[in-house]
Amino acid sequence: MRSLRTLIAILMFLFLGAAPSMAGEGRLRLLHVNDFHGFAEPHRPVGSLELQGGAAYLAGAVNRLRAARPSLLLAAGDMIQGDNWANLFQGASVIELMNAMGFDAMVVGNHEFDFGREVLAERIRQAAFPVLGANVQGLPGLRPYVMKRVGGLRVAILGVVTPDTPQATHPRNVAGLTFTDPAAAVREHLPRLRQEADLVVVLSHLGYAADRKLAQAVPGIDVIVGGHSHTRLERPERLNGTWIVQACEHGRFLGVLDLTVRRGRVAAARGRLVPVGPGLGPADGKVLSLVKKYQQKVDSLLNVVVGEAAVDLEAEHSRLQETALGNLVADILRERTGADAALINGGTLRAGIPRGPVSRKQIYTALPFDNYLVAFRLTGAQVRQALEHGLAGLPERQGRFPQVAGLRLTYRVSAPPGSRIVEVEVGGRPLDPAGVYVLATHDFLAAGGDGYTVFGEVLKEAGLKSTGGMLTSSALAYNDPGTYLRDLVVEHFQGHSPVTARVEGRIRALP
Repeated sequence: MRSLRTLIAILMFLFLGAAPSMAGEGRLRLLHVNDFHGFAEPHRPVGSLELQGGAAYLAGAVNRLRAARPSLLLAAGDMIQGDNWANLFQGASVIELMNAMGFDAMVVGNHEFDFGREVLAERIRQAAFPVLGANVQGLPGLRPYVMKRVGGLRVAILGVVTPDTPQATHPRNVAGLTFTDPAAAVREHLPRLRQEADLVVVLSHLGYAADRKLAQAVPGIDVIVGGHSHTRLERPERLNGTWIVQACEHGRFLGVLDLTVRRGRVAAARGRLVPVGPGLGPADGKVLSLVKKYQQKVDSLLNVVVGEAAVDLEAEHSRLQETALGNLVADILRERTGADAALINGGTLRAGIPRGPVSRKQIYTALPFDNYLVAFRLTGAQVRQALEHGLAGLPERQGRFPQVAGLRLTYRVSAPPGSRIVEVEVGGRPLDPAGVYVLATHDFLAAGGDGYTVFGEVLKEAGLKSTGGMLTSSALAYNDPGTYLRDLVVEHFQGHSPVTARVEGRIRALP
């Protein structure tokens, strides 16, 4: 009996004694995507002659790489909104796709909120994986972090989203939600996660520059898997002991980060971007069938030619400068509302329209948001304030950059934000600060989206109300919530083809 007890004691000693030396050691592969925006079909990015991306090919790459070693598949936000394949189903198609691919976690991006709180809550319930947002309060089902055990490692994954989300989506979509400082949210949870996990991963939808600031400000993060800025980071960067990765956009690349962990710290890291597309590897048959199922529904609704473009209606640089498509859309706003001038944000335009036959699908791809027309009365000083705000996002390619009609402006690139405008003309005459002008835009900007607070302030001063998401105010000169901007563009092509537009010098930059 004594010998048996002795044997048990020896075995327990060997087991317990060996455990600490093995804890926190292992190899792990992080597979990651960001800013997918529903691009489930292969597509040709601007400047490329080859088809890239495609969810079935992305899934095929995931399958090959996941089979080679213990892995986690992560999404860094802006997954469910963007392309028609996502938008026509309010993101349900994308979540079904992610479930089929076996994603392990996702952080919400700012565009996850574009269909409203109720839809996002439903997408979270639909997901077979945790959806994270440590710095978002008030949304049921959203979790700050999740713990995963893979390859003998305990991995903590914490999610944070840009605090600018309330300005990047329609205000009604985030009513009742609170967005706190991401760094503060990470600091709050990090000590506990460091005790409980061998590896701490922050799944971030902040943007590359903000990820670098987070790594500097909060030591102790092992890896930041980033999104939001669509950065093509070919190799991982190390800053203040933290590895930072990001995988471009639209499923064109799959990010791979191979880690060796010893005693709860990253001992070695090697990463790369794997190109995705037809001819770069086999497609996943199950995912291919899923993509086709939804694409057939999209095609039945949208593959209808509505007109013709006489020229390429370029929109690629709409966040930096005047573009042909920006001019066309702003002209349509001004004509429909009868306003003195029109202004939209460059971020409204998500794709150009090439010369030739134009389908409803192409227009919906270029203008994916449910925006309706609004026009209201502003003083010349307020018009100038709005234009200054639109120019203040340079050179970071922020979506606020103005695309205009009925006015011309000259600005100085080297001047500080807020004082860049040199000259503004409306209707061929210098802008009168005390004059009153009718300015057309859409409801997103009218409610203060993209930081255009001057519009929201004007409407509030005149008695702004919201009824069922519809803006009402005595300052409004035009308000049509029943017609979306993209449908007016379809109507324009139907009645005015072949359509032409060009860059005319409406916005002129000086050094």
